[in-house]
Amino acid sequence: MKKILVTGGLGYIGSHTVVELQNSGFEVVIIDNLSNTTIEVLDNITSITGIKPQFEQIDLKNKEDVQLFFKKYTVDGVIHFAASKAVGESVELPLFYYENNISTLTYVLKEMIANNVYNFIFSSSCTVYGQADELPITENAPTKPAKSPYAATKKMGELIIEDTTKATELKSIALRYFNPIGAHKTAKIGELPIGVPQNLIPYVVQTAAGIRECLSIFGDDYPTPDGTAIRDYIHVVDLAKAHIAALNRLIHNQNKANCEFFNIGTGTGISVLEVVKAFEKVTEKKVNFKVVDRRAGDITAAYADTTLANKELGWKTEFTLEDALRSSWKWQESL
Repeated sequence: MKKILVTGGLGYIGSHTVVELQNSGFEVVIIDNLSNTTIEVLDNITSITGIKPQFEQIDLKNKEDVQLFFKKYTVDGVIHFAASKAVGESVELPLFYYENNISTLTYVLKEMIANNVYNFIFSSSCTVYGQADELPITENAPTKPAKSPYAATKKMGELIIEDTTKATELKSIALRYFNPIGAHKTAKIGELPIGVPQNLIPYVVQTAAGIRECLSIFGDDYPTPDGTAIRDYIHVVDLAKAHIAALNRLIHNQNKANCEFFNIGTGTGISVLEVVKAFEKVTEKKVNFKVVDRRAGDITAAYADTTLANKELGWKTEFTLEDALRSSWKWQESL
């Protein structure tokens, strides 16, 4: 049985990926510093799969702790989620984002190489494309100057990995996510940001539940049909399964280059207002919202061309927007 290290494995995408890894027969060890999650997620993963993953509470900014981890554990690959991920927050806290997202990546890669671990999957982002010239966005689209420190860390992360694959035996796949939403069907794991949500769906469900007074929609003057920004919203379980496909590709040496990039989305662009209306329809809950000024770092529209991932990874999405929104509300109710 292959053992996989999942950094940030108790976070939103990480926890869903751990479940899919275990369901696919992998052994999992998780590193998380619990900065944006809670230890209860470990028990919730266990109750879904019947298997308790090994867990180490480590802050990857501590280089010595990363070294000690790799001395203690032998792993066959790493899926690296651990990073801060809010565009707006990154504009306010650039130095925190650069330290947290870049130094940690280099420490993990350094120890992987030192310990002959060569399979690496990187949690990247469609933000590397900036405002793409053409939609839908293919992997051949040029990466643009970053619109936010968060986007810059993803772009820089890809460069660091690519350079490392040229200089070592590292094999890497960077998955460029579009917008993950939804929760596991059991409603035992889902997106629960600590503090005020930075992403749309947690804010929508918390507003519908009466936790938040009002949802702020950042701008209705974009050049889109209803004036609100357009994104590609993908169910988190579909996204998690893309990591399994990518990992199998590396383990079975099916990769065609030592550093590969795949867009992971649905291929459909949906506006913020359309998401709110769809949520109200599937849950029969009203969402109180107001339009405010645009947010720094945001772009007009981004949605994926997923042809390459469909073909090369043998992966495709299974869930609809409505499925994802329904599961998000079920998760909120369970809380």
